Amino acid sequence: MPQETHLTHVDETGAARMVDVSAKAVSDRRAVAAGTVHTTPEVIELLRGDNLPKGDALAVARLAGIMGAKRTPDLIPLCHPIGLHGVKVELVLGPDAVEITAITKTADRTGVEMEALTAVATAGLAMIDMIKAVDPAASLERVRVLRKEGGKTGDWVRPEDRP
Repeated sequence: MPQETHLTHVDETGAARMVDVSAKAVSDRRAVAAGTVHTTPEVIELLRGDNLPKGDALAVARLAGIMGAKRTPDLIPLCHPIGLHGVKVELVLGPDAVEITAITKTADRTGVEMEALTAVATAGLAMIDMIKAVDPAASLERVRVLRKEGGKTGDWVRPEDRP
């Protein structure tokens, strides 16, 4: 994938701008992002048994991630509002962490990486809200894009996550 040699969201005077994508072709696009909520083994056991005081944290986090993806242009100032055609949020329990993966899809003129990242961040923050009474030290870490597909620049895979 060719790298941009300039900042696309800054005009010739250095002012922030929203990039004009009207001339770009509509194409299928997909992005995968991930992040991790670190907590305690005790919280993981509560999650496995659906025994948290606030209720079903996994369902709440999953829905929060989907809602976050849909609201991305309201939260990130220079993101384009796009038609999201699919958002999937997966939560996998580990020994002392919840691994979050979001997959976003569209057929539009610009990518869905920010929507995938926002889904992960929102799901992670919702998870922390659900578990904070039991683990006030829970943290959301390593929110990152793992891969993107489609568009002019084609496919991209995060180097450390390549097979």
